[in-house]
Amino acid sequence: MENEKILIVDDDQNICELLRLYAEKEGFSVAIVNDGKSAVNCFDVEQPSLILLDIMLPEMDGWQVCREIRKKSNCPIIMITAKGETFDKVLGLELGADDYVVKPFEAKEVIARIKAVLRRSSKQDPNEKKVVAFDRLTINLNNYELKVDGKQIDTPPKEMELIYHLASNPNRVFSRDQLLDEVWGFNYYGDSRTVDVHVKRLREKLEGVSDQWSLKTVWGVGYKFEVKQ
Repeated sequence: MENEKILIVDDDQNICELLRLYAEKEGFSVAIVNDGKSAVNCFDVEQPSLILLDIMLPEMDGWQVCREIRKKSNCPIIMITAKGETFDKVLGLELGADDYVVKPFEAKEVIARIKAVLRRSSKQDPNEKKVVAFDRLTINLNNYELKVDGKQIDTPPKEMELIYHLASNPNRVFSRDQLLDEVWGFNYYGDSRTVDVHVKRLREKLEGVSDQWSLKTVWGVGYKFEVKQ
């Protein structure tokens, strides 16, 4: 994990120092800030490999920080919540968080999750051409561009990753749990509404574009990107 920098964002200095101790022991370098606005500013300066982001923060809460970061970067984000409510987890996933931990937590567990998220992100080969094209539609995951008739459609990162994953496997049916595991990158036990929300938003963007393909619901199972043979 040499040269990997972790940005820890939490207003509890004891938690920050505990996480710093464990992270540095594992060979990470660490930057710490204690409020949301500082987190956004520090991100631009430090360019961390991963962010540990508390939700309840002064100045700007973790949700808003996550939104701001996602406007400009796909840097992995692990949300820290003291609530542990399903709504928190779903919202975090919808905003583009990669994982979450619930307070109180074991520092060793957080380090294990950091390593797992970084392993997943490092597997993405920057030289691999991740582009699929169908009638009037181009999905380019290398630069996160979704185009219809050559015109770019504004699409958040997780929606891009979801449509790319489905379209890369045409006519294959995925359950919601599979999509959460394979697109969001971890087993998510609980409410899988976040997949439905993302599919709904994609349909709003792509409805009626072509009769050669469609984003289909397979009732009782999940979703597929259906392509006419």
